[in-house]
Amino acid sequence: MKRSILVLIALFVAVAIVIPALIVLPFSEHKNPETTKVLAKSKKSQIQHDPNIAIPVMRHATKKVTHVGLRDYLIGVVASEMPAKFELEALKAQAIAARTYIARFMMTAGADDAVTDTPDDQVYESRAELKKAWGSTYNAKMKKITEAVDQTAGLVLTYKGDLISPSFFSTSNGYTENAEAYWQKPVPYLKSVKSTWDKSSPKFLRTVEKPVTEIEEKLGVHLPRQNGTVGTILSRTPGKRVAEFKIGGIVFTGREIREELNLYSADFKMERIGSKVKITTKGYGHGIGMSQYGANGMAKEGKSCEDILKYYYRGVTLSKLSDFIK
Repeated sequence: MKRSILVLIALFVAVAIVIPALIVLPFSEHKNPETTKVLAKSKKSQIQHDPNIAIPVMRHATKKVTHVGLRDYLIGVVASEMPAKFELEALKAQAIAARTYIARFMMTAGADDAVTDTPDDQVYESRAELKKAWGSTYNAKMKKITEAVDQTAGLVLTYKGDLISPSFFSTSNGYTENAEAYWQKPVPYLKSVKSTWDKSSPKFLRTVEKPVTEIEEKLGVHLPRQNGTVGTILSRTPGKRVAEFKIGGIVFTGREIREELNLYSADFKMERIGSKVKITTKGYGHGIGMSQYGANGMAKEGKSCEDILKYYYRGVTLSKLSDFIK
């Protein structure tokens, strides 16, 4: 009997010690160790903060310059340049590219210079404009965009110590382009790379029809009267786009054709059908630098924003904004 009482007392003491310990332990101690590492890394990324500087933005609607805080500017740019539904790591890559662009601008801008809110620089919309555009989805989208900006605070891209020109575009034709193939000037970190993820983009393959008369007028040529293939591709760029195109006896660059006819891409083919010319394009944009749909595809495969950026911008380094702007 005494032995049974002693056993019961021992069990009671053990329970009295263990239960409070379990209650006192914080919930985070019971989390998956890998999840804890990820959370810790995410928190650590927010230790750096962007400097509190004002960005002069020329609003195209009012033709007036508005001064916007750097954080709000970046939120407005990322929200305007990349769909909020994209993966967080893709949005973070876009945030770093946007920060790099504006840092480079601010370092070289004159006292009276202002960045535009159009594709000539970076598209920017204010929170009020975004709220009007997004409606009931505003809060959820804004939360995600803000995360992307805040989790990359203070980070920019450099090449051999200098801020890069972080060119980006929507959708490739399966490859990005060498800078010199479009801009006639080589840039060491803007080289053609394969980008197979873009095939899932709704903008990957597009077909438009234009009147024969419009083609002839804009290019200053006369097209054959019979139906069939229009023009001849004489050569292609490293990114598989049209380099030289002969039509109506005149040789154009692929870029000239794209810009004169307002095509989605410089990877195109044409076919005459009666009084119309059917033009099929692959990709959307100039093709240089980071493909946004490619970035999202990489993120879906588990790649980080750093992986994405170093893939599309060759030989670059993630650096501190504070090394350039205080």
